[in-house]
Amino acid sequence: MTISNQSEASFEHYLSSGHTYDELVGEDGNLRPHWQSFFQSFHKMGPAEILERTQDLLRLLKENGVTYNIYGHPSGLSRPWNLDLIPFLISKKEWQTIESGLVQRAELFDLILKDIYGDRKLIKNGLLPDGLVYNHSGFIRQCSGILNPRRHNLVLYSADMARSPDGRVWILNDRTQAPSGSGYALENRIAMARIFPELFDGLEVRQLSSYFDSLTDSLNEIAPGQKQDPRIVILTPGPGNETYFEHSYLSANLGYTLVQGNDLMVQDNFVWLKTIGGLEKVDVILRRVDDVYCDPLEMKEDSQLGVPGLLQVVRSGNVSIANPIGSSILENPGLISFLPNISRYFLNEDLIMPTIASWWCGQPKELKYALDNIESLVIKRIYRESSSRTSIDGASLAKPRLDELKEQIKAHPYLYVAQEKIAFSSTPSLINGKIEPRNALFRSYLVSWGETYSAMPGGLTRTAAEAGNFVISNQFGGMSKDTWIISPEPGSTFNFRKELPAIKIPASNGTLPSHTAENLFWVGRYAERILSNARFQRTVMQVVAEGNRMRIDNDMKTEETLLMALTHYTSTYPGFSGVDSHDKFENPWPELKNVLFDLNRPGSMSFNFAVFGRTLNAVRDRCSADTWRVFQSMEEEWWSAASSPLTHFRMLHVLDNLITSMVAFIGLNRESISREQGWILLDTGRKIELSLLLISMLRSTLVNKYDDLTAYNLQESVLKSNEALANYRHKYRVPLQLSLVLELMLLDPSNPRSLIYQLSRLKAHLAGLPKLGTSEVNADHERFTAEAFSLLKNSDKESLSCFDKEQGQYLKLDDFLSRMYSLLTTITAAISKTYFKHAQIHKQLFKADHKEK
Repeated sequence: MTISNQSEASFEHYLSSGHTYDELVGEDGNLRPHWQSFFQSFHKMGPAEILERTQDLLRLLKENGVTYNIYGHPSGLSRPWNLDLIPFLISKKEWQTIESGLVQRAELFDLILKDIYGDRKLIKNGLLPDGLVYNHSGFIRQCSGILNPRRHNLVLYSADMARSPDGRVWILNDRTQAPSGSGYALENRIAMARIFPELFDGLEVRQLSSYFDSLTDSLNEIAPGQKQDPRIVILTPGPGNETYFEHSYLSANLGYTLVQGNDLMVQDNFVWLKTIGGLEKVDVILRRVDDVYCDPLEMKEDSQLGVPGLLQVVRSGNVSIANPIGSSILENPGLISFLPNISRYFLNEDLIMPTIASWWCGQPKELKYALDNIESLVIKRIYRESSSRTSIDGASLAKPRLDELKEQIKAHPYLYVAQEKIAFSSTPSLINGKIEPRNALFRSYLVSWGETYSAMPGGLTRTAAEAGNFVISNQFGGMSKDTWIISPEPGSTFNFRKELPAIKIPASNGTLPSHTAENLFWVGRYAERILSNARFQRTVMQVVAEGNRMRIDNDMKTEETLLMALTHYTSTYPGFSGVDSHDKFENPWPELKNVLFDLNRPGSMSFNFAVFGRTLNAVRDRCSADTWRVFQSMEEEWWSAASSPLTHFRMLHVLDNLITSMVAFIGLNRESISREQGWILLDTGRKIELSLLLISMLRSTLVNKYDDLTAYNLQESVLKSNEALANYRHKYRVPLQLSLVLELMLLDPSNPRSLIYQLSRLKAHLAGLPKLGTSEVNADHERFTAEAFSLLKNSDKESLSCFDKEQGQYLKLDDFLSRMYSLLTTITAAISKTYFKHAQIHKQLFKADHKEK
């Protein structure tokens, strides 16, 4: 079937390209066989259906929270992941060659890694220049001699590949430090299968799950002492990292605990995970932290990402790391020109897959060639620097900059590598509804498995942002593609139900890492803060909007009191309590809008929402898909409203939607999180925050004496803000009275918004947390909670509503609320000290056996 026989005109933009090699069309003008089957299914869908489903695909990725963080980019953590619905196809025959070449290369790099940190025969025998190794920042001298006895030291390997004009697939880059992208590849496949299942028809696409099964087997295998059911963690730099989504995604799908450096500690020559139940020994670390940041005790001393003393534990053989610290030395592009000889030395084989021609400038002959031909070459440093470009195209530089680059190379020739420029093949991409050519490179992944390496039958393909652009990077707006290996083997053909990896680790005991527990606690607090603030501000805005513009005294007093209460409630000082409050009372709407949308104002809704989003992002591996989808929708609507001109009534509508979404978010967490420590900490945060806010509201509105109508209005506002007005009417069937309002909001255990309800649930939650230490005396947080509960139980509505005429206030109510607020803040501090600060945890693990001598 030729393109010219296609009835659709969808290829007209593709055929105009001048690429020397085409993934889609063979030399005879026919579609390559695997593309014929694909486009038969593609064209059956029709343009309208394709457009609609493309939107569904992007929506699914967005709702699932698939992001790639761009350092320094305005969209920051919310940069969406772009997926092209047209995959990158590789035939069975070609994949066999690629797979063999990748396995050979992984074996070779494993041997090089062992040699560099072992006998260094390559340097001694002149196969590898010492300057190329010792001048590379990835050579960690402290790792010398640290070798494990297993078949492979290099557990993970990946390679970036592209097709050159001659039709062969070349290896461009090697990734050995902490190869990223496998999680994105899996998410791409699952998204494609859900939205475009028809496109798989007639194509026997290999599934990806075999790679993740092998990964699980390998991580279990490398545990010290071949321990059964080892404790495996994924070490991440944190939510600010560009691929943090993938870290969370793999944690959720593989069942491994996601940790940051401060979640781990070294003690007694072992690595321990800090949990709210004490310390738990860690056996294997799957790291996503760069080498030099892993141990501030022996390497980069100002690192906040690593674990002090980690390297000594590795030396002792008490923890295994994938990949080993020091493996970034293998990402040195200067190694490429020496690999053919090294392969013959170690393997007695020629390289199966070609690599890009390279000239390390640390040699006189190669330096001269690089300087003489710099305009036709790509110049790279032998190690990557986050603050500078990875490579420089000599042809893109003006003469002054080119001369400057030459001088830099001459000054430190051993730091530079020159590489040939190759034109990548074009592959079809769907751009704005049209099929256009894009240059592409793809990355596949390998993991040590038994006596060999297991390759992912697929991978992550990336394409350039514009036609003819050879700079392919997610940082510069590139798109991703699913990679299909048309290579059927028994039991390996694509099956959506089998695509997710099988988890082969024991069920967790539910003990949370302390950092995760703290974040869940604050997710609960900020969720309740946003919900309660939204409800109270909505009530205040309704009073202002519906107020009697005839300026009746008691209406004005109600409005002013509620506006001042809002300032105290949200802590957005000076607000309506400042020296310019009179002007703000005359026209409160600018201040009300600012309290909602000023991102830089502590206490504002936008400020709280931003912190809530960051905190939730830190525990996204604990969120269900539906929970994350609700948050994404809520986040998009809020920030859209924050950047739009809004009327008073539109602001009320935005608050209504925020309240509805947050109720849905809290409800989904209630339904989806198991009743273990995660739920306990999240709901504990909610109960404490609701209690503090309720006390603040009551002190701001009900402690002072007002005329009857103003007091009635204020009591009604309190009940409305706490969704308790209907409850009051059905329970008491009398007009509002202070004593009854206080009974309902403070002392009624059947009211889910009452203070006694919060404290009773708080007592139950805290009793369910792990007991630390051997003392039979209740922990501080339990004692303080019992004291607060006792204070509340011993109170009565009549005493609290007793008016002190001399002071002109309800002093007993104010004193009671003040004491309760102080106790609740003390409870919070005690919880933090016990479970989040680790002050007591460090002492309980090791008992010295002191014997009399």
